[in-house]
Amino acid sequence: MKKLIFALAAAASLAPVPAAGQQLNSNPTYDFIKAVRDRDGTKANQVLSDHPNVVNSRDTSGDTALNIAVARKDEDWTGFMINNGADVNLPGRGNDTPLIAAARVGFEQAVTWLLQRGAKVDGTNKMGETPLIIAVQQRQARIVKALLDAGANPDKADAAAGLSARDYAKRDSRSPQILQMIDSKKPKAAK
Repeated sequence: MKKLIFALAAAASLAPVPAAGQQLNSNPTYDFIKAVRDRDGTKANQVLSDHPNVVNSRDTSGDTALNIAVARKDEDWTGFMINNGADVNLPGRGNDTPLIAAARVGFEQAVTWLLQRGAKVDGTNKMGETPLIIAVQQRQARIVKALLDAGANPDKADAAAGLSARDYAKRDSRSPQILQMIDSKKPKAAK
């Protein structure tokens, strides 16, 4: 046993020691996601300049860096991600697109930016929910309006309950203005 401990200690003493602040065997994906989570702009820019494709990386739970920024309603980091080429339709955990994530947390500015950059207005998550369904469920009236104005289909049903944004709005009497907005749109055939 003493020989094993000595051998391990000797091997450890021969291992290279990283310079101050340097990581040994750095992982660009991990480093970038960590920088986004920590709001470390210097590190994020450094990793991104060395590895431009890392902008669409996912963490171990499946979230993209863009979804992480959107979920915390962080305008600076959401803008940074979009301006550095993050895929505005790349889903994260639960297959939530960034637009679904923005609707879920009521992040109006992100909805606007994502739509401007070509986010799919009727994209779905693993439950078949669209951004409009989520916005209706969260009673996000301004986001509902923005999505409808962008052409969201209020009659596209989800997979879990078979209900559309229109159906959910009818069931929730707490936000009658949302149902009025939806009813002002002519019903469309479900896609």
